[in-house]
Amino acid sequence: MIKKFFSVTKPGIIFGNVITVAGGFCLGARGTHDFGLFLATLIGIALVIASGCVFNNYIDRDIDSIMERTRNRVLVKGLMSGTTALIYATILGFLGTLLLYWQTNRLTVIVALIGLFVYVIVYSMWFKRHSIYGTLIGSISGAVPPVVGYCAATNRFDLGAIILFVILSLWQMPHSFAIAIFRLKDYTAASISILPVKKGIAATKIQMIAYTVAFAIAVCGMTIFGYTGFSYLIIVGGSAALWVRLAFKGLSAQDDRKWARKMFLYSIIIIIIFSAMLALDVVR
Repeated sequence: MIKKFFSVTKPGIIFGNVITVAGGFCLGARGTHDFGLFLATLIGIALVIASGCVFNNYIDRDIDSIMERTRNRVLVKGLMSGTTALIYATILGFLGTLLLYWQTNRLTVIVALIGLFVYVIVYSMWFKRHSIYGTLIGSISGAVPPVVGYCAATNRFDLGAIILFVILSLWQMPHSFAIAIFRLKDYTAASISILPVKKGIAATKIQMIAYTVAFAIAVCGMTIFGYTGFSYLIIVGGSAALWVRLAFKGLSAQDDRKWARKMFLYSIIIIIIFSAMLALDVVR
């Protein structure tokens, strides 16, 4: 029973997002950490993200039954009723919002709820299925967690929050396109309106190059505007340059799926490096 309720929250997504929340919080705190506030922020936004994932599982249960990688999900197999899932998602969202409101500030709550709304209503219920721009819309909600961490620590939405948002939005695009390429059969079978399905892999590779280049430029903004030091610039900037290099290799790749998996795995590595360096080399 517990395993079903755990798996329907997509724990892998929660874990990945919590890493960026921590990075954003450390950036905003600038070395003066309040551990209680930090922990409350992580738990609160984790519950909100879990809520969004359960809602997404409910909304996507029809297309999940078609795709190989998702056909064994709890709701698809009927191991949890739709009503139970909706109640569970609502409770998770309420508890997460309550904790953020109680322990952080109103700005943090507003940013978190905007992310939830975009992911569940705008992305999951419409753009994912009907528009080639679904990935772009989804990148908005995906960029919210580090901003939540930053706002929790600062109670401000300033240039630092904007740079964080831009960086994570840009990162989401090649990350998501890489998944779509190595899972192309699933996405095609489910008729999901994503770029590789609608425009082809070649066109997607060009966009991935553009987004990785833009990401590499954006990450430098943290040092340029005085939020991080030169160690961050060298390590994160160098890592971003390697991601750009790997993206260009896609133009001559013999096996698109293999290359896309490398792009995906590297995207995980680079976002961990980015989040860690925000904490380790923040300008105090």
